[in-house]
Amino acid sequence: MAGLVLAWGGALAGKLRPDPRHTYGWKKGSILAAFANALLLLVAMGALVWEAVGRLLAPEPMAGSEGLTIMAVAGVGIVVNTATALLFMRGRERDLNIRGAFLHMAADAVVSAGVVVAGALTLWMGWFWLDPVVSLLIAAVILWGTWSLFRQSLHLLFDGVPDGVPDGVDPQAVHDYLAGLPGVSRVHDLHIWAMDTSQVAITAHLVMPGSHPDDAFLQAATDGLHDRFEITHVTLQAVQVPFTEPCGSWAAPGMLGQP
Repeated sequence: MAGLVLAWGGALAGKLRPDPRHTYGWKKGSILAAFANALLLLVAMGALVWEAVGRLLAPEPMAGSEGLTIMAVAGVGIVVNTATALLFMRGRERDLNIRGAFLHMAADAVVSAGVVVAGALTLWMGWFWLDPVVSLLIAAVILWGTWSLFRQSLHLLFDGVPDGVPDGVDPQAVHDYLAGLPGVSRVHDLHIWAMDTSQVAITAHLVMPGSHPDDAFLQAATDGLHDRFEITHVTLQAVQVPFTEPCGSWAAPGMLGQP
């Protein structure tokens, strides 16, 4: 449930209108939600590992009625969490926030399934060590799947260039496209970042010594960035001579140096 609340909260924050103090709105809410979902999953799996190790070192017998009750509750959890995860399956590849919600609900379903299977075998065979071992295996699988979500959401929080599949953006390819536009001698002060988990923004100075672009040129460049790289928020400034220093240390070939 916490994963759903976080995902919905992030999505709703992204729909808030911009204002004079938040000119981009609250679009980063979806990135924060994805990061919080990943962090919550990592903490939960850490707690599961801790508990499993404790039960593995000191196994405790389980009464039959207690085990059946736990299995019944877990069975309901499988149905509810699986059904909810399926609702998010379609959009998980293109939106990190949806992926976070999907992973959270899928993890709950897997944990519940592990409880049912381990509980049934324990009651049947008397293997009290099986439940903590299954818990450790489940935690390892979920941690492996969650790490990518954690890494990508943290990357986007710090205005990283989106690098996920299938919507990754190649900064060098973007630079080369802009540098190849008619009249552009080089590209200066290029910045690419994620506004939220589904929209990418770009700003750049186009050095054009011999001409000044008209609206048709800028429209074509904007359309090209959208069609080639799915960049939805474009700000281009044309200059004859660059008059600002590029921010930061990264620069594609041709971005630095004298005009």
